[in-house]
Amino acid sequence: MRRNRSTMKKERIIMLISSVFVLTALTMTGFYVKEKNEADKDGYVVDMSALEKKTEEKTKEIAESVEQNQANDAVKGNDLDYDPNFQEASSGDVTNTWDNQKDEEADLPEDETANKDIAEENVSEDDKTETEETKPADGENQQSEAVETASMEAAKALSFQEKDNLGWPVAGNVLINYSMDKTVYFPTLQQYKYSPAIVIAATEGENITSSADGKVLSVFEDAEIGQAVTVDIGNGYELTYGQLEDIMVLQGDIISSGDVIGKVAAPTKYYSVEGPNVYFRLTKDGRPVNPLSNLE
Repeated sequence: MRRNRSTMKKERIIMLISSVFVLTALTMTGFYVKEKNEADKDGYVVDMSALEKKTEEKTKEIAESVEQNQANDAVKGNDLDYDPNFQEASSGDVTNTWDNQKDEEADLPEDETANKDIAEENVSEDDKTETEETKPADGENQQSEAVETASMEAAKALSFQEKDNLGWPVAGNVLINYSMDKTVYFPTLQQYKYSPAIVIAATEGENITSSADGKVLSVFEDAEIGQAVTVDIGNGYELTYGQLEDIMVLQGDIISSGDVIGKVAAPTKYYSVEGPNVYFRLTKDGRPVNPLSNLE
């Protein structure tokens, strides 16, 4: 809008100058004709005084019109769309938002500045409260640490020795004996092979109990021995229980001697002739050991 007004003013000035120029030209032409007529003495005289008077009146009228327009603009003041503080983009002035914000804050009354500070403090308090709420309770941390500490102490306490005794996982006869120095016969497979464990006769659904204190290393399933559990009993000794179902322990659990591990499952196809049984293996640093030497 400001640019349009500036353009209109320029056009008015141009029109005024053009009009003055035209009138001046006409005046000069009149003087020339008058002098020529007087020089020719032909009896024909043009009255230039009237023409000069009319030119002066017209010039005065245009000047008064321009002044009146300027006066009207001064009275009306700025248009709604006109910003007196507006700066053309070509001026190269760039407003610094951060500086303006600091200036505005400096101009704020003391009360408003104080209110702003209080609002910021409230936001900080809310963030602090939210952070504290998301933190676990001290009691929960202590409980978790206590469980972890107990677990570590129990793991350190596992110290099975070669001379220590093992409890029987189930009460039953040994169907296949341990043998790693010579092969033994497997009825279902109808072949002789080495046996790194003993196979104990059991009743399907019977409870299988832990033979020693230990920590559950893994719960897995094998094609030959079915569902199974391996337990660390300390000093590199591990026990593996096979032919299980309804397993009641998880990896990482700390168990005591006599705790129920699971129940006797139906035998896998590798032990169908032997019938329901418990596969029981003892190892030391990964090497099979005869469990009968420790079973009491």
